[in-house]
Amino acid sequence: MGQLEFDIEEERTFTAELLEDEAPRSVEAFRDFLPHESHLMHVRWSGHATWVNIDEIELPEIPRENHTVYPSRGDILLYPGYRNEKEILVPCGSTCFKSPAGELAGNHVANLDATREELVELEQGTLKDGQKKITIREV
Repeated sequence: MGQLEFDIEEERTFTAELLEDEAPRSVEAFRDFLPHESHLMHVRWSGHATWVNIDEIELPEIPRENHTVYPSRGDILLYPGYRNEKEILVPCGSTCFKSPAGELAGNHVANLDATREELVELEQGTLKDGQKKITIREV
């Protein structure tokens, strides 16, 4: 099973197990644009979560697989832009994935290895201090 590394402003690094069996086409599409440097931001609509905008990335057509509107803390979702901009969602607590277009179902592609406290700190940091630089790579 593959792993991702989420390096946040060179101050904290998390790993995540890829869910290759549950979301094979989504994981393949995710791998194709790695490594990826961007910004991690607090969500606007979804509750206690952060996100990375990937709207500039050209993704192949990806079916809904292992998708959810209500991800658990630490579930990494790839949203390929069915009804809204493309993004990576990183839930840090209670989350209902949505946008001005309504509820969205993202493909659950990985599980972040982080404690509840670490995720609360991450989410609160983006809420209070704004976006943080992030690099996502496969390890």
